[in-house]
Amino acid sequence: PNYLTYIRCLSIPIFMVLCYYPVSFPNRAPVLSLIFALASITDWFDGFLARRWDITSPFGAFLDPVADKLMVSTALILLAGRYGGIVAIPSAIIMAREVGVSALREWMAQQGKRDSVKVGMQGKVKAALTMISLTIMLLVPEGVGLETVTWAKFLGPLGVGGAGNIAEGVANAGWSFMLGPSLLMLFASAIITVTSGSVYFRAALPVLLGKE
Repeated sequence: PNYLTYIRCLSIPIFMVLCYYPVSFPNRAPVLSLIFALASITDWFDGFLARRWDITSPFGAFLDPVADKLMVSTALILLAGRYGGIVAIPSAIIMAREVGVSALREWMAQQGKRDSVKVGMQGKVKAALTMISLTIMLLVPEGVGLETVTWAKFLGPLGVGGAGNIAEGVANAGWSFMLGPSLLMLFASAIITVTSGSVYFRAALPVLLGKE
């Protein structure tokens, strides 16, 4: 299972480079989406194999969640740069929660209470929804902007963005219908991010306040 995690880590720089180079790359969107989807699937598969074969290691336990967060954060940052505030705001919420919960888990581990903030069902749903939304959004070529999302115009400045390779966007405009649903899923993921994060902090509150 650790080898799958290593592959996921190695896919991150490849993913970043392919976002910009080569300049003329008609199939950039499906390739990026495929890389991200495969990385997301290996996240589940290496955990499944570790449980099935009862193979765990301290290094694997450390690297697995780090690889997940790096891949998701990279995709969020790149897509926020493409679409602006409509992606940047939920991305900031998701990334801030990850930093806060990771710090909370580390502190709780030092107190011998890490099990109090172990991953719950909401956290798993949030992770799955985020990965699905990003996989779909990456399928949308650069030149397809927010003008293809009918409800985006009601968001004012947030509803403007998506400038990029216009020729590529026009050639692949058939994928434009994917942008709206993927944005809605990202918003839903941000909401679950807040609710699931609050569950962890409520569970840790007695320890944080020195009552335990």
